[in-house]
Amino acid sequence: MSVAIVILNFNGKDFLAKFLPKVIETSPEGKIYVADNGSSDDSVSFLQTHFPHITCIHWAENLGYAGGYNHALQQIDADYYVLMNSDIEPKKNWLNALNAYFVQKPEVAAAQPFLLDYQKPDYFEYAGAAGGYWDIHGYPFCRGRLFDQIEKNEGQYQTSKVSWATGACLMVRSKAYWEVGGLDTDFFAHMEEIDLCWRLQRAGHHIAAVAESEVLHVGGGTLAQGNPFKTYLNFRNNLILLYKNLAPGSLFVTLFLRMLLDGVAGLKFLAEGEIRQFLSVLKAHRDFYGYVFFHAKKQNLSPDLQKKYISSYPNSILLDYFLKKKKGFRDLKF
Repeated sequence: MSVAIVILNFNGKDFLAKFLPKVIETSPEGKIYVADNGSSDDSVSFLQTHFPHITCIHWAENLGYAGGYNHALQQIDADYYVLMNSDIEPKKNWLNALNAYFVQKPEVAAAQPFLLDYQKPDYFEYAGAAGGYWDIHGYPFCRGRLFDQIEKNEGQYQTSKVSWATGACLMVRSKAYWEVGGLDTDFFAHMEEIDLCWRLQRAGHHIAAVAESEVLHVGGGTLAQGNPFKTYLNFRNNLILLYKNLAPGSLFVTLFLRMLLDGVAGLKFLAEGEIRQFLSVLKAHRDFYGYVFFHAKKQNLSPDLQKKYISSYPNSILLDYFLKKKKGFRDLKF
């Protein structure tokens, strides 16, 4: 099996200098590529000087996470892709464990390692932890992370099928990736991996998180938590995610409830004086309406694949967390 490890880079020379040697050291089973997404720093010349044996694919403009990966992967021939952030430090045997799992589980199309915090390696990291789910209203959460509550990794989670796997470090069968159309470039960044995993499941595949594979993640290397543009992307993309993938019977009710809840979140920003965050929510809703009314396509799967719909957590994570005080994943009842 051929594996391409593809690191999407945007002005991340410092991350490449720090973490690329560790990726090389721990990944003898894969071929490493750096896909430079229109960096304005000297990332490309740095790679050519210090890592001339690493294949660098580069282009002039920032295409976002989704567009950047699609553009790069179209130029790479491999049985498996690993989509890896530049701020990832893999642990020993991480790739071998993923390879072994894919061989054993042909029904799995995409899987992630367990994501641990680079600053606090005993704890899970926010962006994916031990694998993700979404609730009845489409809010994503993870084993090991509910909202900002991050759990210590004490071996409480094992390798398991999940609803979505993190895009910070995602291994996917190339055939399945292109079968469902790759990442959706309308997302630009944030939640596009959840959309991909949802579509892969609708096509009959499974998603997993593999405990025997671990990587450390710095997090926030591109857009920090609290950045208004990140807020905008999260609110807009979550609505697009639901619009694209929900079954017709539940689409209207779910979107209506989500818009009400988003309105509450926006008013909370306003009450706290977070004017830019409030405006980001308004802009997200405006652009979602534009997506619905003017976008050429709602779905990017063929009709036969659209017959399969995937459910996740059947309750509200907001009610469970804030009202019922369920602060850990193991407190939830699936």
